[in-house]
Amino acid sequence: MKNLLISSGDIDIYSTPKEYKEQLLLLIASARQRIYISALYLQDDDAGREVLHALYQAKAKTPELDIKVFVDYHRGQRGLIGEKGSLGNRAIYLVLAEQYPQKIAIYGIAVKSKELFGVLHLKGMVFDNVLFYTGASINDIYMQQGTRYRLDRYYLINCASLASSFCQFLTNTFVKSKLAPLLNEPNLPNQAQQRRNIIALKSLLKKSVYQVELPDHNKESGVVINPISIIPLIGYGRRKNQLNKVIRQTIKNTKQKLLILTPYFNLPPVLARDVIKALKRGVNITIVVGDKTANDFYIADENEFSAIGIVPYVYEMLLKRFVKRYQHFIDNGLLNMHLWQHENNSFHLKGLISDDRYHLLTGSNLNPRAWSLDLENGLLLDDPSQGLMPKVSAELINIMEYAKPINHYSEIESISDYPEKPQKLLKKIRMTQMDRILKRFL
Repeated sequence: MKNLLISSGDIDIYSTPKEYKEQLLLLIASARQRIYISALYLQDDDAGREVLHALYQAKAKTPELDIKVFVDYHRGQRGLIGEKGSLGNRAIYLVLAEQYPQKIAIYGIAVKSKELFGVLHLKGMVFDNVLFYTGASINDIYMQQGTRYRLDRYYLINCASLASSFCQFLTNTFVKSKLAPLLNEPNLPNQAQQRRNIIALKSLLKKSVYQVELPDHNKESGVVINPISIIPLIGYGRRKNQLNKVIRQTIKNTKQKLLILTPYFNLPPVLARDVIKALKRGVNITIVVGDKTANDFYIADENEFSAIGIVPYVYEMLLKRFVKRYQHFIDNGLLNMHLWQHENNSFHLKGLISDDRYHLLTGSNLNPRAWSLDLENGLLLDDPSQGLMPKVSAELINIMEYAKPINHYSEIESISDYPEKPQKLLKKIRMTQMDRILKRFL
């Protein structure tokens, strides 16, 4: 793996969804050569339509601008939960393709035959020579279009070679291979053709990596003071998963302290073992996880409760089991658990910070689904001089403002504390041992 070198001045870190939206629209308006956006979805709502119109307007202003958007094939074509028979987000893609004379490309990526078994979870947006890396998708809540928001991480990295590596991967894997249909054109492959596409794409993804070309201006030779190296990573499948290996190695190499951010607490068994081994060798570990009420599946009104609403409760059960089992590490000050909760907003942060030197930025939820089913990516930043930490510290202050420490497992609710409908469903799930299956796909 080749390392790209930059300085801390080449990275800007934003802390709020409103800043994310503001920067995204500014980057679209200022781009002159290329815009490549990869996200789980670009939604048909106010914020999503604003971004789509901005893309078309940028193309009208600069006709030679290369604009490509990559979203999950399944998410791009279904409506919200309960909206059967809807074209989903694709409906607005088709409308705008007819409305504007300019052409942009919106590709639908199907990494598995059904959404349940895996989705496109690649993150990263390229604007000319900068990479805007965030786990956020594009919709009202991620951009705080109204009062509610979903908090994420937002890193703007000025590095032409890194931006090109992201564009080349997307182009080679999805465009040149012709394995990703355009969602803003009327005709899609039939079921038989799409099955063949998915089989071919899965084979291609198992061998795919980011190709990095080192720049000619020799930044890596010492021109940059206190350089930060960056390695872009792909993660797909259980075996030979580059991203998973680096996540594990980062934890194994941590000497003093480790921060883990994850929205949903369900660590893969191998990752949980790495965390426990680190605690046993004296590493101070802080884990920040979203409260069940900060989960995007949480349903506050029991009268509207449906089966999908059980997901946040399952995560909380897993969290309580973990905290109870390793309470002694909390008691001796090595394990610091924090639950993030702010009104009715949600938490979508992921990543690792090891010894204030290694920063793993990723869209991976660090759960079994991300570990083996979804197509993921990430960036490993090695900052030996810790020049990035002042900016990161400002980000962490914003995150920790609403992160409540958990000093004892009894502070986390039990099944008996839940409303009647979640209680009944959880007891039924436990009786049928379905929780084992749920844990694999959550």
